[in-house]
Amino acid sequence: MMKGDITGPLLLGQKRFSGYDDDRIGIDRIDYRSGLLLHANEIAAPWGPANFDALQLADLEPLLAAPPELLLLGTGRRTRFPSPEMRTQLAELPFACDWMDSRSAMRTYNVLSAEGRRVSIALLLPGA
Repeated sequence: MMKGDITGPLLLGQKRFSGYDDDRIGIDRIDYRSGLLLHANEIAAPWGPANFDALQLADLEPLLAAPPELLLLGTGRRTRFPSPEMRTQLAELPFACDWMDSRSAMRTYNVLSAEGRRVSIALLLPGA
């Protein structure tokens, strides 16, 4: 069992985070050992940079074809915020972004997606 078990009620066909540890992310009880992007109920793994400082706007391009209402960006072990330059670039995207530690981002995704919101999530590993 993973350190953080965040299983909730599953909606038919909807991917949900089921747990995490420092070096893995669980979705529907399947482990991923890399950062990942969950967008339009599709998983892209591995995804993104090895650490927060290497994150670039280009890492979010897969979201542009069918933009979500909200992007949750899990920044690893602790909440980190982008540089002022990157915040300016993000403000031009057709969706809102919310930054939080990866553990909080997974829990928030489960709640918002269960409400039927068009939410996507980009995650660095929780221990990053």
